[in-house]
Amino acid sequence: MKDRKQHVIKMAHQLFIEKGYQATSIQDILDHSGISKGTFYNYFSSKTELFIALCKSIFKQLEQYRNDLLTGQDPSNIEIFVKQIELQMKINRTNKLISLFEEVIFSNDAELKQFMKQGNLMMLRWVYTRFIDIFGEDKKPYLLDAAIMFTGILKSSLRYDSIAHDSTGSIPQVVRYCVDRAAAMVEEVSQTGDVLFQIETLEKLLPDCRIEDKSYQQALYQTVSEIKSALPDKEKEKSLELLDFVQDEFLQTQTPRKFLIESALRSLKAAEVCNKQKLQKLEQLAADYFRQIEL
Repeated sequence: MKDRKQHVIKMAHQLFIEKGYQATSIQDILDHSGISKGTFYNYFSSKTELFIALCKSIFKQLEQYRNDLLTGQDPSNIEIFVKQIELQMKINRTNKLISLFEEVIFSNDAELKQFMKQGNLMMLRWVYTRFIDIFGEDKKPYLLDAAIMFTGILKSSLRYDSIAHDSTGSIPQVVRYCVDRAAAMVEEVSQTGDVLFQIETLEKLLPDCRIEDKSYQQALYQTVSEIKSALPDKEKEKSLELLDFVQDEFLQTQTPRKFLIESALRSLKAAEVCNKQKLQKLEQLAADYFRQIEL
């Protein structure tokens, strides 16, 4: 069922690229993916929900790639950040996300507009936290301003670059230019002491914003990845879904639900297909988290 749902998302994505989101009807998606209307509504309540599922799938893949680039590396190395941004921009351009997002912005769909707004704020939060890694805690008061300016410059530069170039070949040059400008801005404002936006601004815009413990986040991601890579074919799909749920519950929600996480871990343990040592490490990470927040 999961593979078939992903197939529908993939086919719809092709149509959105070829025809545009607004011009693609549910019937177009049915015909292109070879499913019935009943099957479609078993997966999605609307075309809007399908589009959001597509974006979440791409964002999840992007997050995994960004974490892969950072795993085992020094978070303060600005070159890793450059590679992360380059990767994100290439994924955006390959999937035609910018043009699709711009189409959605001018639509009358309030749910999609809110989703896009949240996505932009999540990107801003990620850049802000990476800037703290790179430029240090002493520059923190100036880093939200720098993150806002960086994302703005990057977005505008890439928009005009996409008009001039169809391929992703020019992305490294654009990203390098924007990162260099951001580094210069941080240095300048830290000397003048100018601050436009306080961190409270981000908290107001994104109430669920919680700056994750980077070392914990990396340990969790790496442990889950190691368990996945060692899974045998037996009941693999079910175990992958449970592992994805545990990871998403910790990293994507404001308040991880302890009883659901513990239930998922029990199911993984009962299946006896996961590496016992790695699963114990995952259980310990979960226990450490809940012990900490209960203090």
